[in-house]
Amino acid sequence: MATNIGMMDSAYFVGRNEILGWINDRLHLNLSRIEEVASGAVQCQMLDMTFPGVVPMHKVNFAAKNEYEMIQNYKVMQEVFTKLKITKPLEVNRLVKGRPLDNLEFLQWLKRFCDSINGGIMNENYNPVERRSRGGKEKSVKGSSKVSKSLQTNNTHHPPTVTASSKPTGPKQARSHAIGGGSNSSAEVQALSKELEDLKVSVDVLEKERDFYFSKLRDIEILCQTPELDDLPIVVAVKKILYATDANESALEEAQECLIESLGIEVEEEEENEAEEAGTQT
Repeated sequence: MATNIGMMDSAYFVGRNEILGWINDRLHLNLSRIEEVASGAVQCQMLDMTFPGVVPMHKVNFAAKNEYEMIQNYKVMQEVFTKLKITKPLEVNRLVKGRPLDNLEFLQWLKRFCDSINGGIMNENYNPVERRSRGGKEKSVKGSSKVSKSLQTNNTHHPPTVTASSKPTGPKQARSHAIGGGSNSSAEVQALSKELEDLKVSVDVLEKERDFYFSKLRDIEILCQTPELDDLPIVVAVKKILYATDANESALEEAQECLIESLGIEVEEEEENEAEEAGTQT
């Protein structure tokens, strides 16, 4: 089972929309945001679908809103992990905060893990709605309590009906028009908010990728600074690339020339030494 997956594995490049589509399709849900899974209930049911009967669904709270309620779901998940000998660490304190990137990464891992078990094939005999009902807690899945409900309020708001006898005048009339205009623009606000969330996730992913490659370069730099290796031709060539200051030109060609030149000198020295040894023997 693919319990430990490296951060550069293709699993971590699966997009948010694909992950949400995978969840909605498998569990017959209608999630639109990654942070809606922060309670851990969805992850528990995904494991229940992959390993039927292993998860005590009656203990899973799909209506969890507060962190202490969500933590109970993660305790159930941890028990399942232990039972299945899954070594993946659960960073509960980060997941319950509802941050999109943390939850996206865990879902990316979960999808890869489940696909490695069932080959990505849906269990046709599994009824997700019935399983949630058996637990006695089938309610609409909510995300973290940190998520604002203002957009939902805007979508359900209707301006009051104005009759001829009570038609407002002056500032009150202007206010009623403003309310009507606000309801019409709620769709735009929702679309912009979703776009902003997508951009935040993209930035988080790029920053994580940047930090990953920077740590690799730092490891190489430390290795090159080892006194025993400092004068090796290959180390000198690598340093030329690492410490190049011109961002517009690649230092690869100069490093290659330096390496070839150093190797050429070493070959000449070896040939001279061999010739001297041959001369002394004769």
